[in-house]
Amino acid sequence: MHADVLVLAHHIEHLTGEIPGPSANAVAIADGRIIAVGTAPDLEPLRGPGTAVHAFPGATVLPGLADVHAHPVWGSISIGSGVDLSGASTLEQVHACLAGAADELAADEWITGYDLDVNVFDGDPAGTVFAERFPGRPISLMTRDAHALVVSPRVVELVGLTGQETFTDASSVEVGPDGRPTGFVVELQAMDLVFDHYPEVPVDTAASYVRDQLRQLARGGLTGLHALDFSDPSEAVYRHIEEHGELPLRIRCSPLVPADSSLDVWQHVADLQGRRGRRWHVEGAKFMLDGTADNGTAWFDRPDVHGENREPLWRDVDAYREAMRFFAGRGIPTATHAIGDQAVRFALDVIEEVGPAGRAPHRIEHIESIPDDLLGRFAELDVVASLQPVHGTRHTRADGTDNWSRRIGPDRVAHGWRTRDLLDHGAVVALGSDWPIGPGDPRIGLADCQLRRPVEESGTAPVQPGQAVTAREAYAGMTAAAAYAAGASAELGRIAPGFRADLTVFAANPLDLAPEAQPGNAVLATIVDGVVQLHPNTAKGRP
Repeated sequence: MHADVLVLAHHIEHLTGEIPGPSANAVAIADGRIIAVGTAPDLEPLRGPGTAVHAFPGATVLPGLADVHAHPVWGSISIGSGVDLSGASTLEQVHACLAGAADELAADEWITGYDLDVNVFDGDPAGTVFAERFPGRPISLMTRDAHALVVSPRVVELVGLTGQETFTDASSVEVGPDGRPTGFVVELQAMDLVFDHYPEVPVDTAASYVRDQLRQLARGGLTGLHALDFSDPSEAVYRHIEEHGELPLRIRCSPLVPADSSLDVWQHVADLQGRRGRRWHVEGAKFMLDGTADNGTAWFDRPDVHGENREPLWRDVDAYREAMRFFAGRGIPTATHAIGDQAVRFALDVIEEVGPAGRAPHRIEHIESIPDDLLGRFAELDVVASLQPVHGTRHTRADGTDNWSRRIGPDRVAHGWRTRDLLDHGAVVALGSDWPIGPGDPRIGLADCQLRRPVEESGTAPVQPGQAVTAREAYAGMTAAAAYAAGASAELGRIAPGFRADLTVFAANPLDLAPEAQPGNAVLATIVDGVVQLHPNTAKGRP
């Protein structure tokens, strides 16, 4: 049998310590699968007249990196059509960003933005601050955690917000002392009231946004990601891209089961299972048991300094239990968003009750702060700990002056993003970015995991430095652990015969580099299903 593709490099890195040969430096691929791993001379007999040979002198080949928590469709649309506020650390800087957008739009056109830091406000976020600078302008800005909007008075008027709205989950339209809406719109059901008034983005435009962002993610080394959503227009976008080309990544989609939803909604999500294209498919169900600590909607065992962060997003926790039982009983694995300690505890209890589901394990997402007694339960119950430590390194500060830290208090802050402790207790720790909420370039996030601070900020104090992991552990979190989280350990996450040929080719072995050097480690190519994508000019990762 001849290979379709031969990949020649300096080193094959398995991350697990597995060594097929002391000098393995070549991979042979046929029909999208690895058929042999060894030295270049060993694999020479597999070269045929039609074999494509890709030589990367000095390079290291790793299993393809997969981000286990991302939002590729709405994230790409937000970036493509909105104002980037990631660099705005003061309200004046936010105003400057908005002014630039306003100059290019008609007076009545919407300005949308993303990555708004709530710390720019003096007190609770409020859209009334935009009234004087941008009178009559509809402005809607998504906060950095993507669980709230800050909207201008014109949006309050257009949507008809009153502050008296009721929701089945923990959503709210905040009001001021005068009883009028402040423009702070919290959690998904309330946010949907605003989203329904956003200007429509045509599918072909949305697809171009998504394709461009996926290409950028691939240039950072990703060969796959887990999309923790499948809302409109996801399917139309994926199909449009595949009708006109190819997805740069493999995408596993898990639709959201809305809080306090009904049986017919559950059945709809169940019916979506197995829907697929060439490089995307639907598998699993996503739950949001609580919200975010920054908004006061996380579920901790005791309130925060404002008396909040003490209730679940699912008002009827028995309904969450029944929904989990519904999906587990049908062999559908679940991923539960649980940030507060009580949310994590309850999710683990329910998972123990309902038992395993299908080929993939249950997962808990985020796990921002948990006590010691929960650490061992992940391994005991075979629950994957799906963490995004970049939230800790980039949204909090070591001195505790950030909103998250001030709200939940120093004892719970000290138990934040316990990557090291979970690994030491035998948990499978799969790593993701929550992109676009965290940086999508995996080289940046993986370096942060090792440093416990933004890799580009050498003078910044680390956040919970005792939770740092090694380079091997970090990269395993986006390879072998990611494959395990998808129930795909028999075909992804390793470089071995029979496995899918999803590979990342680095200029240097990241395990030999200091964390600070890893974002600049050029990705020479990514390979998905044996198809080689060359990536020139990728030496510098970007936040």
